[in-house]
Amino acid sequence: MLFDLTISSDFIHMLLRLFISMVVNLIVIDRLYYQKSKRREFYFTFMLISMAIFLLVFFMIFVLEDMKGKTGIGIGIGLFGIFSIMRYRTDTMPVREMTYLFVLISLSVVNALAATTSLTELLITNAIVVIAIWMCEKRLRIRPCKLIQYDRIELVKPEKRAELIADLEQRLGFTVKSIEVGGIDLLRDMAILKVYYEDNITKASNSVDSKVKLKLNELTENGND
Repeated sequence: MLFDLTISSDFIHMLLRLFISMVVNLIVIDRLYYQKSKRREFYFTFMLISMAIFLLVFFMIFVLEDMKGKTGIGIGIGLFGIFSIMRYRTDTMPVREMTYLFVLISLSVVNALAATTSLTELLITNAIVVIAIWMCEKRLRIRPCKLIQYDRIELVKPEKRAELIADLEQRLGFTVKSIEVGGIDLLRDMAILKVYYEDNITKASNSVDSKVKLKLNELTENGND
């Protein structure tokens, strides 16, 4: 027979675990990640990669019968190989997004490998991860900020901080909470400022606005508030 139309019990069990995995991923991505970042491109990436990893791990274990007994090392080497050659040709992924990607991949692998684990134990494991992410997001709130190329370099001096804040508030239209001074270009009389502001919108603007492209080393971590 060319096509086998039978469905094994392992496959039905896989569909149930896949449903649990995707529901958990949707909660993490939509309710925890997207509510703050509002970045649709990573929403797309997280959902599809997590589903692909789940299916990849499942079929490597349960379909390739001749690999049984070797799947532990084989899957580990295979996954490392996949991610070592996978490159994103866009801007570097921020640390927060990379952390979410790693957590979602880990959940997908755990849900795919948990063949001998009861559904109750699987649900508890997923719930622990979701609660941990929720607690971190609740405790470590992201302050909205913008990276700005600033032309009035004479106001960057510490003694003129009040004038700098007043000028930024007038030109940008929002209340400035704190400022970090990064790279200073004396040839062009320009400074790179990271401005933290008060805003009703929950979207965190950690990327560069408009078409300004900045290097990672142009803003130091030890800025002045």
